[in-house]
Amino acid sequence: MQIGVQVPHRGPMTDPACIQAIVSEGEALGYEVLIVSDHIVVPKDIDSRYPYSEAGDFPGRVGGECMEQLTLLAYVAAMTKKAKLLTSVMVVPHREPLLAAKSLATTDQLSGGRLIVGCGTGWMREEFDAIGADFDNRGAVTDDYIRIFKKVWTEDDPQHSSQWSTFSNIAFRPQPLQKPHPPIWIGGESGRAQRRVAELADGWYPLGANPRQPLDTPDRYLAARDQLWKKVEAAGRSPEDITLAYNAPFHFSEEQKNREGTRQFLTGSAQARADDLNALKDIGVSTVVISTAGTTLEKTLDRMREFQENVRPLMS
Repeated sequence: MQIGVQVPHRGPMTDPACIQAIVSEGEALGYEVLIVSDHIVVPKDIDSRYPYSEAGDFPGRVGGECMEQLTLLAYVAAMTKKAKLLTSVMVVPHREPLLAAKSLATTDQLSGGRLIVGCGTGWMREEFDAIGADFDNRGAVTDDYIRIFKKVWTEDDPQHSSQWSTFSNIAFRPQPLQKPHPPIWIGGESGRAQRRVAELADGWYPLGANPRQPLDTPDRYLAARDQLWKKVEAAGRSPEDITLAYNAPFHFSEEQKNREGTRQFLTGSAQARADDLNALKDIGVSTVVISTAGTTLEKTLDRMREFQENVRPLMS
């Protein structure tokens, strides 16, 4: 199983020294995946409900710092040699598709083929409005842009005509190093997100903390996986074609309680956390991103080291 950690893209640790320390230490410790999140602007007034908290409040609204995802990802690529580079997730409708496809292809080339393209539709109407993106049709736009990515990354004479984008008679070079293209993983826990996986993608990458569709136990993930397999097979594909991943925003050495009053998944003793990860592995999950962010750089690095020293040796 591959384990990933987040590179800070917002908050007090968004400075080169902190980013460099987390990236270099992460790769040296043996983390296989480094993830970068995505916001372009943070509106000062947000009425949209954040999907991943009980109250719906967005934690990133305080301060409003956010580095541009694809630029930061290229910076991380230049500092690393082995770790996979995951957009977690890229809000696909935020960027003109040919420019986004070019940026991603360039990073895949320059990194030696280490890119994973995590894709999502977005949730914050106010951010869409600020950058002139189409919030109401974001699902259809996401599907259309993913199709464009795959065309320009694989075809010699890519052409496209849709309500959202039209082009022809272009050369798109260089294409990504990975063939046929970098893996495309879909974030999101909804049935529509799963259908997008089945129809267009190579992997499913849900976040475990959605209170409306919680995936905070192996059993809940398993039930959702079985629903995904039905959609994959209905689309004429095999589950073997789909990578299973998981973003777990609750990794703590101190035991936490969940809504039922029992131990929160991926918290507690090293053995308990290793058992949780082994249970996900048995389900077929091959990549798990854990939360190691602390309030300071040293606390973050300490949490990164604690996992590798105490939990990783107990994993099967």
